[in-house]
Amino acid sequence: MSIFLTLLLIFLTLPLALPAWALLLLTLAAKPAPGATVLTAAPALQAQAGRVPARPRIAVLVPAHNESHHLLPTLACVRAQLRDGDVLLVVADNCNDDTADLARAAGAQVTERVAPLLRGKGYALAHGVNWLQMAPPDVLMVVDADCLLSAHALDVAAWGAVQHAAPVQLLNLMQAGPGAGLRHRILEFAMLVKNKVRPLGTSRLGGSCHLMGTGMALPWGLVKNAPLSTGHVAEDMKLGVDLALRGHPTRFLPTASVTSRFPESSADARAQKSRWEHGHLATLTEQMPQLLSAAIRERNLALFFLGLDLMIPPLALYVLLLTPASGFMLGLAWVWSPAWAAAVLLWVSMLAFGAAMLLAWHTQARHLLALRELLRTPLYALWKLPIYAAYALNQRSGWTRARRVAEAGSNSL
Repeated sequence: MSIFLTLLLIFLTLPLALPAWALLLLTLAAKPAPGATVLTAAPALQAQAGRVPARPRIAVLVPAHNESHHLLPTLACVRAQLRDGDVLLVVADNCNDDTADLARAAGAQVTERVAPLLRGKGYALAHGVNWLQMAPPDVLMVVDADCLLSAHALDVAAWGAVQHAAPVQLLNLMQAGPGAGLRHRILEFAMLVKNKVRPLGTSRLGGSCHLMGTGMALPWGLVKNAPLSTGHVAEDMKLGVDLALRGHPTRFLPTASVTSRFPESSADARAQKSRWEHGHLATLTEQMPQLLSAAIRERNLALFFLGLDLMIPPLALYVLLLTPASGFMLGLAWVWSPAWAAAVLLWVSMLAFGAAMLLAWHTQARHLLALRELLRTPLYALWKLPIYAAYALNQRSGWTRARRVAEAGSNSL
């Protein structure tokens, strides 16, 4: 009976322990960012003497909901990289400001969508894809209205999507900015782990990663009939999983990037994190079992490591779950011996999680946080308690834009 109870407790604690080991594996597999290798043409075509081929035609779709404060730098950055035949399309979605007028004045093509009861970025993307059906490009790229592109980003995205015949994802990072406080720098570190370290790991191990909503590019043949018209709060991650299950896993291209800034207002930062993390949790609960079962059934490494990454909950939530559970199990083990094995499993998993964080910091984020500041990051999880409480109470976030420095007023973090 004692052995049965021990095995039962181990079985019950495994779902809480496994994400730590998944994170450690992906962090070990990830390499520091490679050197500035820029893909400007297909390697096979570059080998042809005497000419550089025309790159695939790309349409850059910018979904914008009341983004007049940040849209112009994004459009200028995109236009500087366009070539003949490319399209820059802004979808002004349920806007009540001058987003559409500013976009037209900046030289973008604009389509306006008004459907207050159907809110969500997925609806805006579907509207833009439908508009492009009249003259379809070779590749569709999505860039959020507050993002800037690195040099040659459109070339990397267009050629990558065509070469791989699959969705591609550029490195997508948010920056705290110079002189930022500790909370903003912790946010940037968390973004580095999620959008750089983990995709590098899944890419090296299985050749895949998740779509991230901005800086993603898809061959037109894949996106023209994709199920985009949805109010799902993580339409990007869901789309990536759906395409992977259909045999088209996303490829990670970290040699080019899209970057943006974190909101300055505490309320706006929390709203933004709520949207991201509620979407992650919804996708995890809805699609992870299907993804892992398909990976095992098909013996597909791309799906397996994509599912392994999806298994990892938001890091702050994981700290809030793993730490008290480990403490409780250890206390239980002192008075009830069958709990010792489960207690050891959870505490070793905490060490694995800590090792993953330390390794990610050492390879990617020593410029952001001092070691003593890294050790304070678990306290940041407490700031996010309302986000997880709202999710538990079924108060899910939708598509709302976050104010940045110019609009935030005095409500700074």
